Amino acid sequence: MKFEAVIFDWAGTVIDFGSFAPMGVFVEAFARFGVTVTIADARKPMGAPKRDHIRAMLAEPHIAAAWEAAQGARPDAAAIERIYAVFLPLNEEVVADYATLIPGAAETAAWARGRGLRIGSTTGYTRAIMARVLPLAARQGFAPEVCVCADDVPRGRPGPWQMYRAFADMTLLPGPHVVKVDDTAPGVAEGRAVGATVVGVALSGNIAGLTQSGLAALPEADRRAIRARAESELRAAGADHVIDTVAELPALLERLDADG
Repeated sequence: MKFEAVIFDWAGTVIDFGSFAPMGVFVEAFARFGVTVTIADARKPMGAPKRDHIRAMLAEPHIAAAWEAAQGARPDAAAIERIYAVFLPLNEEVVADYATLIPGAAETAAWARGRGLRIGSTTGYTRAIMARVLPLAARQGFAPEVCVCADDVPRGRPGPWQMYRAFADMTLLPGPHVVKVDDTAPGVAEGRAVGATVVGVALSGNIAGLTQSGLAALPEADRRAIRARAESELRAAGADHVIDTVAELPALLERLDADG
């Protein structure tokens, strides 16, 4: 096979169908400062490191205005740190409840290993959060060689630094022989920044934002519309290919390999 490795994202890609774990936590963290935000507000910057995620939320005019009304000053760097200090332990508390593998993730990992592909990962989660997730995922059949967390590098997505750290830890060279799989625009951009073959995930991730059962209950026309919107966003961010869920990755890579 012409590919050497696959670097997976986590939430919305291999765990947590619909990427729900951080959403309620963002809403609760802001609420503790008297600021009401919606799940849609929380989803918008998804994929970025969580401190950057909070910064992006506070940059939204309606959230900035709500913060100023509640706190008596415009949001600044100190405001980001205050929210982050509340968010992090809350996210650590709930993340294990959302660590179920997305259907097909374990099988895709087994398929990759069976064909000599190495498996790594990057995530917008911190090391403390992933310390809870990694053993749970391993027990379900997904255990990458490396997991590069947002706080393992000075700057995270959409830049290349987490990918470069993964390459160093795995002794790999960047390029199209490495596949990056992700459900968010920042994660796709991370793969694009190192010249990887980038595969976007449309229906299990943050853009669709639905549980598996919720997605299945929709009329087919609605699912197609969600899929089209997700593909458009992922392609705009730089995805070379878009699949519905990680379960479709083996078929895609076999086809790409056959095409030379």
